[in-house]
Amino acid sequence: MSATVHEPRPAPPPGRTAPLAEWRPEDPGFWEHTGARIARRNLVHSVLCEHIGFAVWSLWSVLVLLLGPEYHIDPAGKFLLTAVPTAVGSVLRLPYTFAVAKFGGRTWTVVSALLLLVPTVLAGLVLTPGVSYGTLLAVAATAGVGGGNFASSMANINAFYPQRLKGWALGVNAGGGNLGVPAVQLLGLLVMATAGAGHPRLLLLVYLPLIVLAALGAALRMDNLPAAPGEGRAFATAARDVHTWAVSALYIGTFGSFIGFGFAFGQVLQVQFHERFDTPVKAACLTFLGPLLGSLTRPVGGLLADRWGGARVTLWTFAAMAAGAAGVLTASRQHSLGLFLAAFIALFVLSGVGNGSTYKMIPAVHRARADAAIRAGADPVATERTAHRSISALIGLAGAVGAFGGVLVNIAFRQAFLTAHNGDAAYLVFLIYYAFCLFLTWFAYLRSVPAAPEDPATPEASDASRR
Repeated sequence: MSATVHEPRPAPPPGRTAPLAEWRPEDPGFWEHTGARIARRNLVHSVLCEHIGFAVWSLWSVLVLLLGPEYHIDPAGKFLLTAVPTAVGSVLRLPYTFAVAKFGGRTWTVVSALLLLVPTVLAGLVLTPGVSYGTLLAVAATAGVGGGNFASSMANINAFYPQRLKGWALGVNAGGGNLGVPAVQLLGLLVMATAGAGHPRLLLLVYLPLIVLAALGAALRMDNLPAAPGEGRAFATAARDVHTWAVSALYIGTFGSFIGFGFAFGQVLQVQFHERFDTPVKAACLTFLGPLLGSLTRPVGGLLADRWGGARVTLWTFAAMAAGAAGVLTASRQHSLGLFLAAFIALFVLSGVGNGSTYKMIPAVHRARADAAIRAGADPVATERTAHRSISALIGLAGAVGAFGGVLVNIAFRQAFLTAHNGDAAYLVFLIYYAFCLFLTWFAYLRSVPAAPEDPATPEASDASRR
């Protein structure tokens, strides 16, 4: 009886049709010869899709400037129109993070990119004078799908890069995505300057083909990583971890400020300095500048955190943001446009730096915990898998909570302008919160206490996070 010989089946091509057979970014040889190239390709297409996601999420920061008197919406109603997509986007960040583990990074990137067609098409259909305010609120809410993209994109890219490069990679991914905010505002300015404020559909027509192209690029060029089971348990564990809520509170101060100010800045200028910004074009000329600089400085925050530690950079960032908020409050009381713009732009820049440094703290803490467990005798493979799930879960939770900070910013502005016709009360609240975040960063991560493996500010944890 002769033995049956089974010829080995060729493995399916990696990526597009099947998950990669293996992924070992912490292995120097694997990273140099295979991993870096694949990770870079996925990062490029992740940035493109996330960029357009942020643009769609931010559409209403431009569209509210185009809603003239014929729409019969007061400033408080416009602030609510920008708060609604922010709120929906923050909630969607949780299921979007789950979706990466469930369906794969490439698969979910394609789906989430195509979902951006929904708010874009709906806005084009309803934006006519006479439309009800309720309809506008409902359509604005659908733009929240663009906010969900951030969480899935960050969780996906986090898995592609080794620990020593996570600060840079997450900073580039987030910064490139954040650039969607000033991009849509610049395009809105171009539409207003060329066609007039009465043609908002032209802005939407620009994004429809871009959405399709981004989804196509993700389908053809991105990869799914091997499945990581246990994501639901990781979320439950992260929700019980005090570090999760500490980082989330800090992220409210950084990303919440960035996205909240990005949505509201144009309206704030029009209401507080109406004599200087009496047309949408005048406001739009400056609206994009803060989000642009804040987006560009986000990778800088990641790089600084890679070098000096996320907690140290975050501490000094909040100290500077508190000073910036004090400058905005002073300028508002003195009705000084120059000081107001300078201080507000500084807040955008600093929020970008803080976004990068705060996100660096997430993998640093869990990396240090994993290294401590391995030194104590834990199984390295299982420990690494648990650390990866914990990091992804915390990215989703912190991203969701931080995005909700943008809702709070818009509500604070709405209430301040309703009651006092200026934003002074809101600026004072921002200053107090930044001071609280400064204290929280010091208390939780930088106090002079015996070095603990979970403290990302200590030399032990910092060194571990770079290995």
